Formats: sequence, C-alpha cells, structure tokens
Amino acid sequence: MMAACQAAEAGAHVTLLEKNEKLGKKVYITGKGRCNATNTAEKEEFLLQIPRNPRFLYSALNAFDNTDLMAFLEANGTPVKVERGGRVFPVSDHASDVTRAFAKMLKRLGVRVVLNAAVTGISSGLGQWIVKTEAMDAFAAKTLIIATGGLSYPSTGSTGDGYRFCSQLGHHITPLRGSLVGFESKEDWPRLLQGLTLKNVRLSAKIGKKTVYDQFGEMLFTHFGFSGPLFIEMSSHLPDDWTEPEVALDLKPGMTDEEVDARLVKELHENARRQLVTVLASWLPVRMAPVFAELCGLEQGQMAGCVSRQERLQLKEGFKHLPIRLSGLRPVAEAIVTRGGVDVREVNPSTMMSKLHPGLFLAGELLDVDAHTGGFNLQIAFSTGALAGKNAARLVNEMD
Repeated sequence: MMAACQAAEAGAHVTLLEKNEKLGKKVYITGKGRCNATNTAEKEEFLLQIPRNPRFLYSALNAFDNTDLMAFLEANGTPVKVERGGRVFPVSDHASDVTRAFAKMLKRLGVRVVLNAAVTGISSGLGQWIVKTEAMDAFAAKTLIIATGGLSYPSTGSTGDGYRFCSQLGHHITPLRGSLVGFESKEDWPRLLQGLTLKNVRLSAKIGKKTVYDQFGEMLFTHFGFSGPLFIEMSSHLPDDWTEPEVALDLKPGMTDEEVDARLVKELHENARRQLVTVLASWLPVRMAPVFAELCGLEQGQMAGCVSRQERLQLKEGFKHLPIRLSGLRPVAEAIVTRGGVDVREVNPSTMMSKLHPGLFLAGELLDVDAHTGGFNLQIAFSTGALAGKNAARLVNEMD
C-alpha cells in the first residue's frame, strides 16, 4: 500500500494486486489489533533494533522515516499517540484505522486496486513485466514491485509467494525461520505451568562467554514451553546457528543473591513447622511453588524447618539463576516476523531495485531484514515500500 501510494504520488499509473479479499489484512492483527505502526526512536537507536543488515536501511529510513509515517497517518484522518518505549499507535486503538488511511490515499491518487488477485507467475520480456493471477488475468507494467511479506501468519496471505517468485528470477533466498516467536522446551515442567504469566523477571542468554540477551519484563509458560514478551524478543537476538544457549531466569531481579539467601534463612526459620511449598507460595504463584521446589531438588512436602543449608542454597540459586533448556523455536507460521529472505546484497539500497533485473523492486518482509518488537518491523515495511514506490515511478518517467 505504501509503495503504491508513493509511486502514484510520483506520477505513475499504478495497479495494486491484492491476494486477499481486503487490503491490509495483516495490519489488522498487528499490535494485538491496535497496530503498533512505528516507533519514535531516533535513527541511530532505530538501527540498533535491527540485528541483521541494518546498514542496508539507511537510504530507506532517510527517504521515509517514523516522523513521515506519523504525518502520513495524521494527514489521512488517523491521529496517533505514543506509548511506553516509543511505540506509536492510532489514538482509536483500532488497526483498521491505519488501513483506512492508506485506502483513502490510494483512492485519492487513483490507484487501481484489484482484490482476490493471487499472483501465480511473473515473467519479463520486450521491456515490460507480465504478472498472471489465479483468475487467468494478465497485467503488464514497465516496473514491478514485489511486496508480498514473509511466511508468518499464513492465514493473512503471507505464504512465501514472493520468495518463490524471486527465487525463480534468480535471487538468492537466505534461510527462512521465525523471529519474534516462542521457544519449545527440552523439559516437561514448563507445560505443567501452561497459561501462567510471570511479571518483573529477568531473562538472560549466553552463547559461550558472550551474553546475547539480558532483559527485564514478562514471560508466559505454554503447552510447548515458553512465550511472552521476553522470550519472543530473545528469539530475534539469537544467531541463526544457535544450538543450546545458556539461558537463565532471575525470578527476583530486585534482590541480590545475598538478599535472597538472607530472606530464605529468616522465612524458613519463622515457618519451620509449615510445608516448604507453603513458604514458597509467598514468593511465587501458588501453581509454581511445588514445581519450583522439585526443580531445586527438594521434596514439595518437606517441612521448612528441615531444609538444610545446602538445600537452602539450591533454592537461592533457583530464584536467581533458574536454568531454561530450549530445544528450538516454534514454527515460522506462528512468528511475528520472518527472519531471512532475499539477499540484500542483490538489492540496491538506494532504490530498492533488484541488481539482477532492472525494473524489479523489492520491499518489506520479503527482504533479509528484521527487527525487534516495538513498531520497528512495520516501519521497515513502510520505509522500503516508500523508497521502492518512488524509484519505480521515477524509472517509468525516465522511460517515457
């Protein structure tokens, strides 16, 4: 939608082929239905939120940044607001208003929108591109922009079509997997706590001696293992070739190891005649207390007064450094964004035009660029789409 708007505004005659029955289907589910459209972070801070190929985005962000997007939405009847962490949402808290703003602009610019137009093939010849759809329609154009998204949330139409088209055209597709997605556990105990949320905890991950993630926040136990903001964000920080990082959960980040131990000494003594799980329930959610005791090597029915010094130290270690064993990521279909895509070395960062095919432009999640949570991924889509649209139109104008 952004590419179409920018191309039309630059004077091109634009046709937008939409696979779905309506525009912006994926936008409707972003930000839990509120659409975290962008982030107010300054450019350098913004680029720090992009773990792979951030330098590729310099030109795109210079051409159309977060302030441009907010101005675009405001000008098209969708006022925005800024929330925690610089996250930008429509004031209405309705993602549909963001799509409506684009639809309004597309209509005003005279963009031809064709719905239910799933593309089946792309070819080029005689100085033009031919795009064929399932309905046996064929569209010819001097320039072509592919902005079909990734593999995440296939129910919204993101089924990897663009990767197939680009691969057929000779582009290299780097390995595809989910990012901003939950993790499966090597152990069964997290499944016992399915549905339980822990707030104000710290999650850290090391690979060798290097700490690759260390953040404070919220997590969720699931039927497969772990999810929630902390684990979802951690998935984008791990390298592609990770096997089993050293992951630990600090259940009491506001206390030092010594403070946790001192409090345990005090409470175990004062509650000597009570069961250990009863004491632990004042530290943890009730459901977690017996599971935690066993993880620390203690019997859940054990009396608090019978806890030895060694067992107390095991509890302290559990509170401050509970080991998390991961077996892998959840499927890419469940991910917020796809990691991998068209190799950015084959795309001109100043124009978003393919280096292999003049007149072919690529934008959005299709490219091998992804970011952390907080509105950064949508801004990448808007920025690369805007740059692709402007330059596709410029090339058409030069041809004319």
